[in-house]
Amino acid sequence: MTAPLTPPHQPSPHDPWQTPPDGGSPTGSHLGTLLQSPEEREFRADLRRAALVALAVTVAGVALGLLWLWLAPRVPLVSDDTAVFLSNSEGEEAIGADGTFALLALAFGAVSAGLAFWFHRKGGIALVVGLAVGGLLGSLLAWRLGIWLGPTDDVVAHAREVGKGVIFDAPLELHAKGALLAWSLAAMAVHLGLTALFGPRDPEPEWGVYHPVPSGGAPAPSGSAPAPSGPAPSSSPEPPVPPVPPAPPAGA
Repeated sequence: MTAPLTPPHQPSPHDPWQTPPDGGSPTGSHLGTLLQSPEEREFRADLRRAALVALAVTVAGVALGLLWLWLAPRVPLVSDDTAVFLSNSEGEEAIGADGTFALLALAFGAVSAGLAFWFHRKGGIALVVGLAVGGLLGSLLAWRLGIWLGPTDDVVAHAREVGKGVIFDAPLELHAKGALLAWSLAAMAVHLGLTALFGPRDPEPEWGVYHPVPSGGAPAPSGSAPAPSGPAPSSSPEPPVPPVPPAPPAGA
């Protein structure tokens, strides 16, 4: 007779030692998070905050472009059917547009840094980099938006359209390209200042309890019982002193 064949082992659905399916266990998605150190989790959180700040600051460039278009002084031009001239050759409107953009960018940088510090209440290089990148992108967006919504850059066609001797506005231009950095510089400076003044402080180092060094010995470790006062006991017992015999009586 032959022994009956042993059926293959059928793993129980509740067997803790069976191999998990390809999709992983329900806790597999949290395994990577559990294995991360606190420093890695904090670094990823800082990157997410910096990305959100950069995105919000970039979108705020639309408001900067609209304000620049509204507040920037116009450069008046006039045509005589042969050429286009400045209506006021001694005017300062040409540099007024650059100054207006720079001042508005400085104000936007200060406000964006204040809002970022208010919502996050902490410093960090990632947040400062997010403010700097967002400020630069927002300035570029504001610059191109103001030019696009402003007067046309085809001056000749505009002069022919309005006619001879009629004053019209020149296209909005930004001659000083360094003004594009004003937002980023102001945001970094204001945020670093707020962090230095109102940011969280590092905890003070805790100093141990001072133990005086006894004479002729090493300092006692912290937490140990104090040494008893008085002479130290001898390691070996002293020999007993023999009794002194009494003196003999006189005349003996």
